Amino acid sequence: MEPMRILSPTAILGYGFPDASLEEGMRRKPDLIAVDAGSSDPGPYYLGAGVSFTDRGGVKRDLERLLPGAIAAGIPLCIGSAGGSGGEPHLAWLLDIVREIAREHALRFRMAAIHAEIGPDAVRAADAAGRLHPLPPAPESSPAEIAATVRVVGQMGIEPFQRAIDAGAQVIVAGRAYDPAVFAAHAVRRGYDRGLALHLGKILECAAIAATPGSGSDCMLGTLDATGFTVETLSPARRCTELSVAAHTLYEKSDPTKLPGPGGTLDLTRTTFRQVADNAVRVEGSRFVPGPYRIKLEGVRSVGFRTVSIAGVRDPVLVGCIEETLAAVRERTFANLGALRQPSTLDFLVYGRDGVMGPLEPDDLRAGPLPREIGLVVDAVAPTQAEANTLCATARSMLLHYGYPGRISTAGNLAFPYSPSDFKAGEVFAFSLYHLIDVDDPCALFPMELEEVVGDAGIEEVAP
Repeated sequence: MEPMRILSPTAILGYGFPDASLEEGMRRKPDLIAVDAGSSDPGPYYLGAGVSFTDRGGVKRDLERLLPGAIAAGIPLCIGSAGGSGGEPHLAWLLDIVREIAREHALRFRMAAIHAEIGPDAVRAADAAGRLHPLPPAPESSPAEIAATVRVVGQMGIEPFQRAIDAGAQVIVAGRAYDPAVFAAHAVRRGYDRGLALHLGKILECAAIAATPGSGSDCMLGTLDATGFTVETLSPARRCTELSVAAHTLYEKSDPTKLPGPGGTLDLTRTTFRQVADNAVRVEGSRFVPGPYRIKLEGVRSVGFRTVSIAGVRDPVLVGCIEETLAAVRERTFANLGALRQPSTLDFLVYGRDGVMGPLEPDDLRAGPLPREIGLVVDAVAPTQAEANTLCATARSMLLHYGYPGRISTAGNLAFPYSPSDFKAGEVFAFSLYHLIDVDDPCALFPMELEEVVGDAGIEEVAP
């Protein structure tokens, strides 16, 4: 079996990459260019709002180099989790950029668009049939939570990508996808071991983050064969080491030896890592264990609107009693706004104490020496933007002049770095579904459309 080379240009489409690294990667004659375009890491807002967390200019910049390169080389370009979250508006957004580039560069190719947004009827039917399973710490699904959900996507596996390649698509733009699937699908289709292909995809999904020094804005090349694979950097500024590649294998995993995904589990108990060149590591022993075919669902619901205010506190007396002061301000704010509709929340993030970790901060660190200053974020969420504005403004002004024990100055308690001090953050979303759904057909939830993209001559639709 001839080695198969897979080029990963960047950790997320839009993060960029050095042109020199891409040129070096293309010089190696890859069989596939694959790139992940999204993540749930930025939180539920982008899925609910239907917008991308990546910048359009950055995404277009990347695609203006990748698209012509793949077309000229005659190899597939596979993109997963389009538009950041992979819903219908996100997929349409990225398809529009691809078409725009095709017109501007007079490119011709067959393109597959794979949808990943799942309608509420399908979710309700699965729930009623007992085919939804929560991923801890998510609670059991309920009809009320499903009814409140405004958008649901499923993480497709390798099969929808394989179907697109079988249909002759050279450019594949997919909605939400299991990250390694974008890289592994073509290889498994060509007969390479599924476990090795998925493990290679797990590493390549973040490109040069698996190198040292790590970077999400640089390219990586993976070479897959019958017994293992090799990953290597394409920039002289970086190198893959046994430690960097093994460490990235543990990335985003609750179990260091098992990585569940659509159709089974990637078992790493026998995986080995071996340095084979200064910038390259050989990986062997990874295997795929088939299991029930389940797709991960991500769904979000609206929880209101947000207004925030940012301030600094430097008075050592207030720093020493900040917890008690914030509790009193929260109580008085809600007392003063008794007519405020519920549910409304007023939270304070205290940076310099536990603003990052919150209640997960170890007690011995929270009980340590007082910081010289703290940063404070007032976070108000209410059913409407106007109510959130009122809640934030009331809490901010009350805290500004609150008379805490030991206070000497009668001036303001807070230092505001910005004017205006309050920022309207708009609608707020929370995850309402973080579940697995049992499926019989890996492609059933992910309909595909084909198009013949003909430069500036327009688009001819092809039947699925």
